[in-house]
Amino acid sequence: MKQSLHFFIRSLLGSMRDLMPIVLVIAFFQLFVIQQTPDNLLQIFVGLVFVVLGLTFFIFGLEQGLFPIGESMAHAFARKGSVFWLLAFAFSLGFGTTIAEPALIAVADEASEVAAQAGQINNTEAAMESYANGLRYTVALSVGFAIALGVLRIILNWPIQYIIMIGYVLVIVMTGFAPDEIIGIAYDSGGVTTSTITVPLVTALGIGLASSISGRNPMLDGFGLIAFASLFPIVFVLAYGMMF
Repeated sequence: MKQSLHFFIRSLLGSMRDLMPIVLVIAFFQLFVIQQTPDNLLQIFVGLVFVVLGLTFFIFGLEQGLFPIGESMAHAFARKGSVFWLLAFAFSLGFGTTIAEPALIAVADEASEVAAQAGQINNTEAAMESYANGLRYTVALSVGFAIALGVLRIILNWPIQYIIMIGYVLVIVMTGFAPDEIIGIAYDSGGVTTSTITVPLVTALGIGLASSISGRNPMLDGFGLIAFASLFPIVFVLAYGMMF
């Protein structure tokens, strides 16, 4: 209990330190450029306190829960020796954490509204929901595939740089053939997948797996899964736009 309290206080101080540059920048421009103080200063201060506490609890939860879960499951699957179940778990992890990502939901909903206003789809609630869900499931499938491929890369010791280069060449080629309306959405989808839940879980999975396999270096082989999770949604959404 004492150790957990000490770690919580350290996380709280770290959160305050990380947010301080943002506060200083906003305060500088507010006081010296705009030269006026906000009317709701007390409300802003209370909100800032909640942001600090929320970030602290989030980091505390990651360190106490998600990171140990990801690493322990990677070790367990490695000891089990079943590549199929390891890949199935990696795919499910990528799909499950992405399908519920709030940033992805927001982007998909906004894209459906714009598509309806532009006359690309029927301006009905059912059509817009179908369009948004199609984007969400496409991105979630792509992240699941990307994490599974990244895990397979660690197992087979494939060089990560070649996969990344092939992926971006594919993105450039597909961009020339994809509809103009889908290109911006596809590129944005690569960013919304690096969420606050996906990143720590996937990172812990990669590091735990690399630590469990003889001859693998966690620093060299344990990272890189997030790069796949950012790249493959672009490819999948471009393909989605070209087909549908």
